[in-house]
This record gives sequence, C-alpha cells and structure tokens, in this order.
Amino acid sequence: MSREYLELAEVLASLKEGVEELFPERFWVRAEIREWSPRANGHCYLSLSQSEGGRVVAEVRAMIWKWNFPTIRDFFRQSAGEQLRPGITVLVRAQINFSEIYGISLFIDDIDPAFTVGDKALQKKKTIEKLTAGGYMQMQQELSLPPLPRRLAVISSAKAAGYGDFRHHLLDNPWGYAFQLELFEALMQGESAPAEIAGRLSQISEMPFDAVLILRGGGSESDLSCFDDYDLALAIATCPVPVVTAIGHDKDVHVADMVANISVKTPTALADLFLDAFRREDDAIDSISGRIRLGLERLVTASEKRPEQAWSRIRLGFQRRVSMMDMALQRRSSRISRGLSSRFSALQQKTEGAAHRIRFAVTGRISHEVSAVALKEALIKASDPRNILSLGYVLVTGKDNKVLKTVNRVAVGDRIGVRFSDGSLLAKVDEVYSETPAKEKSA
Repeated sequence: MSREYLELAEVLASLKEGVEELFPERFWVRAEIREWSPRANGHCYLSLSQSEGGRVVAEVRAMIWKWNFPTIRDFFRQSAGEQLRPGITVLVRAQINFSEIYGISLFIDDIDPAFTVGDKALQKKKTIEKLTAGGYMQMQQELSLPPLPRRLAVISSAKAAGYGDFRHHLLDNPWGYAFQLELFEALMQGESAPAEIAGRLSQISEMPFDAVLILRGGGSESDLSCFDDYDLALAIATCPVPVVTAIGHDKDVHVADMVANISVKTPTALADLFLDAFRREDDAIDSISGRIRLGLERLVTASEKRPEQAWSRIRLGFQRRVSMMDMALQRRSSRISRGLSSRFSALQQKTEGAAHRIRFAVTGRISHEVSAVALKEALIKASDPRNILSLGYVLVTGKDNKVLKTVNRVAVGDRIGVRFSDGSLLAKVDEVYSETPAKEKSA
C-alpha cells in the first residue's frame, strides 16, 4: 500500500517560507546572553536564552557579522560601562533566519545599552529593598568608632594606587600620629570580588580592630558593580566592627556605601577621617591650656583689686605653690591652707572684717583655682614629649629627617640624628640589628 508523503526539504522549505512571512522585518528581542564566542574571522557567535524559575525555557543561536560587531561591541561598552558577556540581559534588534540545514537563528545588527543599564539599576533597587526589609540598612549605624581609632584593618589590593595614596597620607602625616595598619588583600573587581571581600570581613570580625576599611580607587561602572552585590552588603551590615568604605569617585554610590558605618569618596578623604579625629583631640588640649591661662589671668586681675599688702602676700604664696605643682594634690592643698592661715593671721589682728573676707573668699577661691590649674597642668605635662625624653628615652631621625619607627628603614652607613632632652647629636650607623623575623619583613 503506497502512502502520501513530503520530502524533508519540502517541509523545511515551507517552514522557512512561513517564518519569513511571519517576521518579514527586523524586531527587538529581550534575552540573556548564554554563550559568547567572538571568532578570529571577525564574526561573533552567541546563544540567547530566557529563564524562568532558574530553568531555561527558550534558547536560540545568534550571530553578529564582522562588519557590525566592532561598532556594536565598542558602543555598548562605552554606553553601559561594561563588556558584552555571558550572564547579562540585553535588548537586541535582529532579523530571523531559517536554514534547512541549521534551523532558526537570529542575525543581530544592534544592541540597546540603555536597556542593560536600566536592568542593572533595577537589580540594585531590588537589592536595597531586600536589605531594608531584613533590617540591615541601618545595622552598622548602631556601632560607633572609638574617639581615637588606631588599629585599622584594610581590605584592598596591595598594588592599588588608591591604597598607596591612603597609606602615605595616613602614616606620613606631619603631626606624627601613629596608626596600626594591617592589610587583608582581596580582589576588588570581578565576579569573585564580593565573596573574597566578605571572607576577609568574616576573618577580621574575630580580631581586635577599631575599624575595617574597604578601599578602592575609581574605575568604570562595570569595575565597581561588585559593590552592589547583596551578599557583600549583608556581610558589611552584619560585621561587628565599624566598616568605613572609600569606593570610586563622587558620582558613584554603591549599596556597600549605603550599609557601611561611614562612607567617603576617595582614599585620601578616608585618611583625613582618622587624622581629623586626632586633630580634634589636639585642639581640645589646646583649648584646656587656653582656659587655664585665662583662669590665671582672671585670678591675678581680681587679686590686684585687694589691698596692696594682702596682694603681695597672696602673690608670694601663689608663686611658691605654682612652682610646686608637680607634687601630689593633697600635699599642695595642705600647704596652701597652712600658708594662707599663717599670712592672714597678722592681717586678722589689724582688722577682723578684712581677715574674714580674705579667709573665706580668697582662700576658697584660690584653692579651687589652684587645684584646677594643677590638674590641667598635670594632664598637659603627662602628654609632653619632652618629659618622655627626660626619662632617658631618645628620638631618632633618619637621613630624610623623619622619625624612625623601625630599623627596617636604616642601612649601614646611614647618618642618623639622636635627640635627647638636653640636646641632639649626629651619628653614623655601623651595624643594624633587627628583632623582626625575615618572614615579617617580606610581608
């Protein structure tokens, strides 16, 4: 029995005719780049797909001809801030093609970068909403930096120019403030960067640091896109140590910046953040010194209004007590009381009224002011570097006249300066001994 049939070529030719009739013109298609394969001959072959619930529901082959590919590739990179690559969602203009041998494929002649930029912005918005819903956006704000943060953990690339600028600006500050820096090196761009940075945060969270600094200089939008990653933002938010970020330029605001305790724009601004904390403390000490001087001036002015004889005795007693301010507070108070009692006893015999005012007004006022002055001066002298030198310590400077904090900056034959409390000398280095293990030096 004979059967009616069609030749395969006839079937496929009919399909080709139907497809070309259904899609006679070019059209825009939204899809994800699944595979990406530029060829040596200049053409680019790729696979486009659509996924739902983590499962691929549609896939088609596509290609960009060599006379269009360089223009499309370069324009997309300049406009979207990243390379065409697998994993990103794109909006392409294509002409459908049906081949009896290779089946359906798409010939792409344009890609809209604005769509991809919008898709990235949407993903960033969803990340922020997810962090907000979980209560993570303000979690770092519950932590506080100490008034003088010295122990700083830095997450960065060791060879990054931004890290070098930050280190120089912080450690070579003109005021001589000392900081303890420890670098935790990590990738700062690319797909692996969020996991590496999150791993360093987990490691640092078990160590006694005052702050964690995530530091990266500027870059393209694609270079910095890893700082919008949800898992990295979650690691920053839940870190038990205050996290400070310095990522990118002024125009860049990333999710990592939003969840951090503090965010600054540049590595230099990050160094200034910590230097300013120490400068404020110095200003506070200067203010105390000024208030002490003002108090003394007011005390002298008030004393000048009293009788000349009383003023002469008070001034003599006051000068003696100022010269003895290094002694303990209790002994100073006792001597002031005895001295004032002795000097005002003669005055009491001359006039009971004058003695009464001097004893209760002057004695009380001077005791209070002298005690305050003694306390402030003791605080000032305790922080005076000259007192440290007087204990037998010395200050050593290198050939660049900067203070030496380690022998690793000194070589045999170098000339160094040595400062004592009563003078300085210039010396030549014959030998250098280091207690730092060789492994630590190389690090």
